[in-house]
Amino acid sequence: MTSTAPEVRRQRHAKRGKVIGNTGLYIAVSIAALLFLIPFYLIVRNALSTDPEITGENWKLLPSFQWGNISELFSDTTVDFGRSMWNSTVIAVAMTLGTLLICSLAGYGLARIPYRHANKVFYAVLATLMVPTAVTFVPSFVLVSSLGWVDTYRGLIIPGLFSGFTCFLFRQYFLGFPKELEEAARVDGLGYWGAYWRVVVPNSLNFFAAIATITFISGWNAFLWPLVIGQDPSSWTVQVALSSYMTNQTVNFHLIFMATAISILPLVFVFLFLQRWLVQGIAQTGIKG
Repeated sequence: MTSTAPEVRRQRHAKRGKVIGNTGLYIAVSIAALLFLIPFYLIVRNALSTDPEITGENWKLLPSFQWGNISELFSDTTVDFGRSMWNSTVIAVAMTLGTLLICSLAGYGLARIPYRHANKVFYAVLATLMVPTAVTFVPSFVLVSSLGWVDTYRGLIIPGLFSGFTCFLFRQYFLGFPKELEEAARVDGLGYWGAYWRVVVPNSLNFFAAIATITFISGWNAFLWPLVIGQDPSSWTVQVALSSYMTNQTVNFHLIFMATAISILPLVFVFLFLQRWLVQGIAQTGIKG
């Protein structure tokens, strides 16, 4: 009995320390989550308020719930916000699908297809990452303008379909993909395309979902290129439309916040739907030589 009593006390102390540690962790995570949600609370609160309530000295925790701000936003004749939402949706979805197809094929070819200049091509792709975007911005605009793609989906989408970094991620991922599965597919008579489409893609959905999430968010949040190419209001994206509510003369605070609240909803839905695959896909990017 005397020999077991100290062991029992040690176990009790260890259990108590574990409970205290878990409690502290939960408190820290809760505080971090609360701080993270404060900006979203402010967006929703201001979106359902009037301009005097937003800028006034008397701060109120809850808004006055001006639901008419929603109808005012979509009925505004100066900015067709519904059209802007549609443009951003088309651009983000098209860029996501196009980037997944082009970059995954490029990454798979660099990782699997034997070619004596494959490494040189890969290094050339990596070299594009060292070129600042500002350097290629003007030449890209001149090219798009000469093709007559200003104020068109082609001009807004096609220049952003290929990403050197995304190609790099796909190549690194495919280098770690089990070759045995592809070899079994070739035994069954499939070529590189068949192995890619029927074996590699179905077994890489987690990674594809992770890249799709990142690409969709990037395409949705793009501002400078759509601002330059989408010169006509009918070609404006959400981000360009948001900037139009702030001018040198007036600032429509309630419309800015309402438009912001509505514009982030697609990103929230995409992230919530794909968050599990996003974490798993990022974990699978393991950089291998």
